[in-house]
Amino acid sequence: MQEKEFRNDEAVLDIHDKPNLPELFGLSIQHMFAMFGSTVLVPILVGLNPGIALFSSGVGTLLYILVTKAKIPAYMGSSFTFIVPMMALMKTTGYAGIAQGTIAVGTVYLIVALIISRVGSDWLDTILPPIVVGPIVMVIGLSLAGTAAKDATMRQISTTSSVYDIKFFLIALVTLLATIGFNMYLKGFASLIPILLGLIVGYVIALALGVVDLSGVQNAHWLALPKFQIPFLTYNLKFNLGAVLSMAPLALVTMTEHTGHIMVLNTLTKRNFFKDPGLHRTLSGDGLASMVAGFIGGPPVTSYGENIGVMAVTKVHSVYVLAGAAVSAIIFSFVGKLSALIQSIPGPVIGGISFLLFGTIAANGLRILVDNQIDFNKKRNLVISAAILVIGIGNATLQIGSLQFSGLAVATVLGVTLNLILPDKAASEK
Repeated sequence: MQEKEFRNDEAVLDIHDKPNLPELFGLSIQHMFAMFGSTVLVPILVGLNPGIALFSSGVGTLLYILVTKAKIPAYMGSSFTFIVPMMALMKTTGYAGIAQGTIAVGTVYLIVALIISRVGSDWLDTILPPIVVGPIVMVIGLSLAGTAAKDATMRQISTTSSVYDIKFFLIALVTLLATIGFNMYLKGFASLIPILLGLIVGYVIALALGVVDLSGVQNAHWLALPKFQIPFLTYNLKFNLGAVLSMAPLALVTMTEHTGHIMVLNTLTKRNFFKDPGLHRTLSGDGLASMVAGFIGGPPVTSYGENIGVMAVTKVHSVYVLAGAAVSAIIFSFVGKLSALIQSIPGPVIGGISFLLFGTIAANGLRILVDNQIDFNKKRNLVISAAILVIGIGNATLQIGSLQFSGLAVATVLGVTLNLILPDKAASEK
């Protein structure tokens, strides 16, 4: 006799409940808007095509749902963790380097998934405790502070020079304050999209001040195939070990984020996804999604807390809704004028959003340390966090011949190493 499937009675729609078509459309669009701002902001910051990022996030989400046997409601969006090395690679190698790094990130996920399927996942807690993860997450946000400030204040007058523009800074401040206001004072669905609403306000202000260039929107077609970056078809792929090693170690950081999201979903849905379908399947789905993104021109992807927040508020946990959001993203990626409109967002608007976004990332790293009551009177904790913060934020790159490792990658590897080799107490401590 087949065992009856568990159902969470507290959910409005549980994981395998099917909404009717009008409900599916509305709930799916809501999820798409929740992830939209962050998913397209990553490629804008790096210089990638936002349409491809939308497409790869949709395809990656569908692939994730398939690999996890449609048992986990999650959305895969562009990851902020890899912005620093991707920016550096874009300047030196173009997308070819980013592609190799993105595929390498997915490969690391698959390797870890294979290990976990054989030996379990307890060892991850050993190499990535809060004292390592917290400072690394802080570095991810704070190392981008200079980029946010430059976008918010500097107007480019040529390919090599830029000047301070008070008008830019005012646009950035209005965008920032509007986003904060939306986040604090709006209710319901509108409260879930403060970044998107802030972008709209900043864009309108920038339009009024003559900062926006709409020529690309005017020339774009309504329907347009995203300019996919396919190895050996659109660019020559030459193996770049530096690109791989600049991004691959950071997969360890996004894995902790991924694991944390699964823990939250366990609580929301009253299930244990670590056992069924298993952490090895959730990591495999995430890794394969990033690999697909790398082969078509998108950034690495990761599970999105924004969409988990939507599920927490609405109590709608249906995988059909998440799949609908993925399909919506794919459809939107073929609207040429939308992609051109997104690419026309000026620097000060992006800078204003980034002030809040990057700061929030850093604050989340601090929250990890606070929530886990890390004792900084212990020399061990002090030196690990100090080394990670200064090397990562200062971007102390490691250059060996033609190989270059970002400060964030160096800080991650060093933090893991120090955590493994340092004793619990210094010799001078009682």
